[in-house]
Amino acid sequence: MSSAWESLTVDARDPARLARWWAEALGYQVVTEQPDEVEIRRSADRLPGIVFVPVADDKTTKNRLHIDLRPDDLEAEVERLVDMGARHVDVGQGEVEWTVLADPEGNEFCVLRQRAR
Repeated sequence: MSSAWESLTVDARDPARLARWWAEALGYQVVTEQPDEVEIRRSADRLPGIVFVPVADDKTTKNRLHIDLRPDDLEAEVERLVDMGARHVDVGQGEVEWTVLADPEGNEFCVLRQRAR
């Protein structure tokens, strides 16, 4: 027996705003928007999705789970994401070949270099 990955759930102070930010960042679309959850996917019929749910408290510690992005051009993608409202963060990564950013609500994610061929 196995399971299929349905979605990743993200707690958010403003789920609609954060869902739209991630949809733009990933080239996804909003497929469901209700007061208690907003879901984005690459397309309506394609899983997994990312579901944003409301919480009353702010994020206070480093994520235990995060998204890694691998664009064709790391520097250009970091610039685009920062222009959209992401910010550089230090989670103790030291000197590494990727960039750690946080989304507008402080959720860390990594932007990786292009995979070696």
